[in-house]
Amino acid sequence: MGDPHPEHAQLQADRIYLGWQYALLYPDPGPPPKRPAREDVAAPQPVDDGWARRERMQKDLLNRPVRIFRTFMVVVAAGLLALGVTELLAWSFVLLGLVAAGGVAVICSYAIRQGDRTVNERIRERREKARREQERRQREIVTAQEEHAAKYRDWAEKKSRFDKQLTWYAVAVPDEIDRVDVAGGTLPGWSALITLIGATRLYSGGHLTVLDLSEGAIAKDLIELARRGGDDPLVWVLPVDLPRLDLGATLKPEAFADVLAHVVSVSEETSRDIGFDNAILERVLEVLGENATISQVTAALRALAQVGDPRDDMRFGLLTASQLERIGTLFGRGVADRVVIERAWALESQLRKLETLGTEAVRLPPARLRVVSMDRQAGVFGNRVLGTYVATALTHILRQSPASERPWYHTIIVAGADKLRGDVLDRLMDACETSRTGLVLTYRSLTPTVRERLGRGHAAVAFMRLGNAEDARVASEHVGTEHRLELAQLTETFSSAAPGQSGFYTSTVGAGRTGHEEKGEGDLREGITESTEWGRSVPAVAEGVLQRSREFLVEPHQLQQLPTTSVIVTHATAEGRQVRLADANPAILTFPKTTLGEFEEVRRAALAVHEPDPPRQEEDGPSEPGPPPNLGPPPPRLDWRKRP
Repeated sequence: MGDPHPEHAQLQADRIYLGWQYALLYPDPGPPPKRPAREDVAAPQPVDDGWARRERMQKDLLNRPVRIFRTFMVVVAAGLLALGVTELLAWSFVLLGLVAAGGVAVICSYAIRQGDRTVNERIRERREKARREQERRQREIVTAQEEHAAKYRDWAEKKSRFDKQLTWYAVAVPDEIDRVDVAGGTLPGWSALITLIGATRLYSGGHLTVLDLSEGAIAKDLIELARRGGDDPLVWVLPVDLPRLDLGATLKPEAFADVLAHVVSVSEETSRDIGFDNAILERVLEVLGENATISQVTAALRALAQVGDPRDDMRFGLLTASQLERIGTLFGRGVADRVVIERAWALESQLRKLETLGTEAVRLPPARLRVVSMDRQAGVFGNRVLGTYVATALTHILRQSPASERPWYHTIIVAGADKLRGDVLDRLMDACETSRTGLVLTYRSLTPTVRERLGRGHAAVAFMRLGNAEDARVASEHVGTEHRLELAQLTETFSSAAPGQSGFYTSTVGAGRTGHEEKGEGDLREGITESTEWGRSVPAVAEGVLQRSREFLVEPHQLQQLPTTSVIVTHATAEGRQVRLADANPAILTFPKTTLGEFEEVRRAALAVHEPDPPRQEEDGPSEPGPPPNLGPPPPRLDWRKRP
């Protein structure tokens, strides 16, 4: 089980970091619960006096005839009594009349009293009912207030979790992945991705080689970051630094001939068998010996093709008389002779671009970051020749190196790999796989050659912005249009304000090498903030847009409008193919709510330990990547030394 506290997460050497995923472990609880209406909960009020008066008035109106009749009976009784006293009426009749009038008066008085009692009872019941209703309302208000208090406490807890939770999680692939294919993208997007991959690999203690065929100086930020981290990168800018590039100097003649044959094949419109060219070069190198230089090879090819005066090459020490004589007898005479001459002429015309290779090579200090780039001022075809040479030479060096005990300890990044032939890419992929060297290939467009190799083998595929409609269609079919991905507004906002990819490389192996740059203490977060354009630009853009996002389906028109640093990462897992949307902006590592843990790991860990609060970072910023784990002694470094 992973660490349930991502604030303790460290940079892991067994993971390849490709970006950051915006995700929320806890949903937004919304606005606070509405308070109940304030009601008057004072003592019960008496029944309305007006209503009581109306009831009594109605009672009086109903009892008025009875009262009048009772009064009449009283008057009758009084009259009878007077008649009896005056002896005008016999007392027997008087007494009988008094009993009758008195009985009627008593009955009327009883009826009047019963009416008063009924009205008073009705008023009392009405007041009692009002009191009970008031008590009920009071109880409801108290209950509502208690429920509101409980809901507000629950809302406050959820709001605190939401506000303090992490929002950016690392998107990584395991080092069991042999290769990462990056399809599409812009130069600024490549710069962000390569800076992130390179920085995390270097900080994990690995070595990195960047072959930049994009002519866009996309590793410039990575170089500055590595320099601040205490390293002294080696940068070759070809063809200016070709004399100081000794790559491939340790190759044996057979391998050297194979490299040169592939270089010549760059000029071919279609793929062809390079066996014939390889055979010519092998025989030439047999004549020249193991220490032959490119200049000697081209001189021998000129002699074989009967171009120019071989005495000039002998005068410059490129050929000896015995070598010239042997070259003249390498191939028989006859019809085939013309074929050899034509191919030798073609080989010489292409290899002349490499004649200065290694002529001024000196022993350079070791460096964990090495960048070989192409000068944008040079010719397009010449850069393709140089790029093919470097890629093929690296392939042979990897084939001769023992397999690394730590996958991705050596990492090679080829930017603009679609400029290389398919067979050159195949050989490089195979060599990296067998030597357990990490390989990252970026393709500007999905040509048929790229489509055949995209994701082949145990590789992860990362799709960036695809401007071409056909490329976007192919990418959407590869990923699957049923996937719904969440895009942070920060990614969209920064895409429109992303720093343009400008500038150029400064050679560190030529006359411009300083070697005394001020170096930092290796703090990755501070290095990103101070040494990269991403770190300097993001804080001004990120204010106020960290919590909003939108969803979209993986459809062609959406892939054509992806933000600059967006990366759709897909690779096979034991649970099936995984698809995630990441932001390759390296500056996100410096955010206070960024973790080096992956979202699913953090979620499972939080559920496993039943934490009431989500894992969160400390207030002073994101966790600093810790030291890499002890994985034993490092494997041998790639040998770039000059051949003996």
